[in-house]
Amino acid sequence: MNSSFHPKIVFSDIDGTFLRDDHTVSPRTKAAVLALRAQGIPFVLVSARMPEAITPITRGSLGIEIPMISYSGAFVLDEAGKTLLDVRMDGGALPALLGRLEQAFPAITVNYYAGRHWYVRDTSAPRVRHEEDITDAHPEAAPASGGGDPFLALMETGVLPSKILLMGEPPVCERAERELSADFPAYHVVRSAPNLVEIMQQGVSKESGIRTMLAALSLKAEDALSFGDNYNDLEMLRFTGTSVAMGNAPAPVQAAATDVTLSNEDDGIWYWLVEHGVIAKEGGTNVHA
Repeated sequence: MNSSFHPKIVFSDIDGTFLRDDHTVSPRTKAAVLALRAQGIPFVLVSARMPEAITPITRGSLGIEIPMISYSGAFVLDEAGKTLLDVRMDGGALPALLGRLEQAFPAITVNYYAGRHWYVRDTSAPRVRHEEDITDAHPEAAPASGGGDPFLALMETGVLPSKILLMGEPPVCERAERELSADFPAYHVVRSAPNLVEIMQQGVSKESGIRTMLAALSLKAEDALSFGDNYNDLEMLRFTGTSVAMGNAPAPVQAAATDVTLSNEDDGIWYWLVEHGVIAKEGGTNVHA
């Protein structure tokens, strides 16, 4: 690794990368973001989360406004909140997809995200409540449709999804990812965690979102540094000029990155930036301590 590399922009996944396992931002990670900003280096969070599940981190934990790439690249916002990209799922295959989920995967909880809205069939469902607790975003009951599928009712009124999120047991999610990827080529299907499957329009990925952000800032891939920990980070890690997998990432994700750092529990982002001279140690702290 070239220790003299100095990025012009830094991208980071959120869960398992930027946040600790208790879903909080460590003091060192916050210090790293502020140190980058002090140098004029944009820091961009890139996540499968919706914007309303990212702003509690930016405004709340960090106390700043930063650019964000949400829905794994489908919805891109600049620092002022202006929309740079908004890609929705093609409605043509959506009825078949929803029908397949109902018939073949009845134990999975289906979530319908559209822009700044998170629609569910049952706001009291345990998995929905758990996601709400983690993200601080708030679900909305999809409108009644005379006994039909409320998600289809949304689609019929022109509210197409930015993504469909599936929540379920890991073996079921693994099967859903495999089968839906094969049977619905119009969509990009990928697990973001063992118990979560993200479905977006084909062509949407963290890489595509980063391309939009770089173009808006007149930057190139080789100017960028990225941090990630899971399979939905692979495109991002392979695309940016320098990429760093967290120590808690699976082996294939670590192999896809140009370097590996400590885990999200051990201030891996801060550690890498200090070790490579991108930001200074605070108060002369020994990074190997």
